[in-house]
Amino acid sequence: MKNYKKYNSFYIARYFLLALSIINFSLLITGCGVYKFKDVSIDYNKYKTIKINFIENRAPIINTQLAPKLNDKLQQKIVSQTRLTRTSSDEAHYQLSGFISSYNVSTTAISSTQAATNRLTVGIHMVVKDILENKTDEFDVSRNFDFSANLSLDQAYVQLQDEIIRNLTDEIFNHIFSNW
Repeated sequence: MKNYKKYNSFYIARYFLLALSIINFSLLITGCGVYKFKDVSIDYNKYKTIKINFIENRAPIINTQLAPKLNDKLQQKIVSQTRLTRTSSDEAHYQLSGFISSYNVSTTAISSTQAATNRLTVGIHMVVKDILENKTDEFDVSRNFDFSANLSLDQAYVQLQDEIIRNLTDEIFNHIFSNW
């Protein structure tokens, strides 16, 4: 009976230490600056409005679905994750405009007889005007998306469109509002 109590308390102590270690590790990760993401950094006492112009498609290959979907997703993200009010006024505190600059396909992997993987590269050029500070920030965002060479470009876009739109929108938003 004595050995049973000793054996049982050993496992209780072991599980307690394991639970304590997990809690400490969780606190370490969430408090560590490396894993912490910055929040939106907007001075809402100063900035109240934003004008989001339509992102045009000027790429050599035109995907007619890309620009409207990118516009919609960027507008939704800004409205849902900031307190800025959208306006069509040229007096808006922030003014966004841009264009799709590239939509290209290249081969990335070749099997013994044919292409195995293709890469779609999508590039966006953005212009952000801060009317209150009289500053303009121009930047480019470019992402690569790999797909099977057995698919046509249109088929690949259908499979990749959610990822393309989400990644480009996130990168644009983070550059503008999160100082990344």
